[in-house]
Parts: sequence; C-alpha cells; structure tokens
Amino acid sequence: MTATEMHRQADVKPSTPRGVDLKLEVMVIPVSDVDRAKSFYTGLGWRLDADFASGPDYRVVQFTPPGSACAVIFGTNVTAAVPGSTQGLYLIVSDLEAARKELLGRGVKVSEPFHDAGGNFLGPDEPYLFGRRRIDGVDPDHRSYRSFAAFSDPDGNGWLLQEVTARLPGRVEPAATAFTSSMELAAALRRAASAHGEHEKRGGGHDDNWADWYADYIVRERSGEPLPS
Repeated sequence: MTATEMHRQADVKPSTPRGVDLKLEVMVIPVSDVDRAKSFYTGLGWRLDADFASGPDYRVVQFTPPGSACAVIFGTNVTAAVPGSTQGLYLIVSDLEAARKELLGRGVKVSEPFHDAGGNFLGPDEPYLFGRRRIDGVDPDHRSYRSFAAFSDPDGNGWLLQEVTARLPGRVEPAATAFTSSMELAAALRRAASAHGEHEKRGGGHDDNWADWYADYIVRERSGEPLPS
C-alpha cells in the first residue's frame, strides 16, 4: 500500500448496522506428508486440536497458533491444492525479535527482519501485503504493520511474522483489549513505559498517576484509539 492508500484505509469505518457475526476460524493448507507436517507444527509449539481419520483415504489434522482465534488444518484429501502453494499466511506478533528468537530456539529457519521498499509492487522478491521488494532490517521508523520476518513449513507453505504494536482505528472491537500471553503484555508495558517517559519530560516531573496513564495508553493502543500525550 502507498502512504495515500494507508491513510485512506485508516479512515475506513465499520459499516452499520452490524449483521450476523462471521468468525474466521479455519484455514486449509496443502501438504504432501501429513505426519511430517504434524511434526513441524508440533515443534512450533502450536496447540494440536484434532487428528482424526476415516479409513486410509481421509485424515484431518488441526493446529491453532498461540493466542490465535483461527486454526489451520491439513491432511489427506482435505484439499486439491498443490502442496506448498499457500503463501502469505500472516502471524501477528507484538515483538518481532522475540518471536524470531523463539522460533529459532525451536530449530525453525526464520529469515532476518525485513521491511518494504515503499510500496514497490514490482521486483524479484516474493509478493506480500506492502509490496514486493524486501529491504533488510526492521522498518527504520518502527511503524506498526511494517516489519516482517518469514519462514516456511517443510512443503514450502509460506508464513510471515508481522509486527503490530498499535492497531489502526476500527481494527479491534472496543471491548477486545485482553492479552493472550505474558510476552504480549510485557511488550505493551515496555511501549507504555517509553511513551510515559516522554510524557513526564513534557510535564517536567514525576507523574504520580503513572499506573492510570499506563492503563489508558495500553487500552487505547490495543483498540486503535488516539494515544494519550
């Protein structure tokens, strides 16, 4: 997306009135060896939800990534797609480097961090949401949504880690400000602490109500509301 397109997207508001909830819960990925894929996703530390078969010609395995409301399934005769053909599967993380270190510690080959080349959709690199040209290193301005790392499963299905530290407006339900892991909450606290330090500098002294300020900052950041100054 270009900067103009991002600005337009930020202005988009949910349509009203709201209809029936439509919750995305399962994505299908094509694999050639079910047991090999199961071993790989088990090694990622993902939750195994199901592994059932109906005779030798049908088997379904389901995994859910930590903190995710959406699961992935694969198996025998689950999809006619070519194994490894699914690309651009996004895993949202609040701390890209911490997520990379965990995967590397589990023996997963993960790329170095990268960011986009300013919405350049042409080039030799693999396509992804923000363009095609991958520039080494995290986004120099540390913008939310703009820093990535990549890895693949044994068949070549491609996953992207995307660092999101502040949601664009309208991307989160107003009441959905809970955290699903201690790592995610710790990262939010570190960002709040850094922002609060600047807040105290502007105020010229210690803020006795720092706990309230932290809480307000974290909830606003989580729900995509304007951050406190």
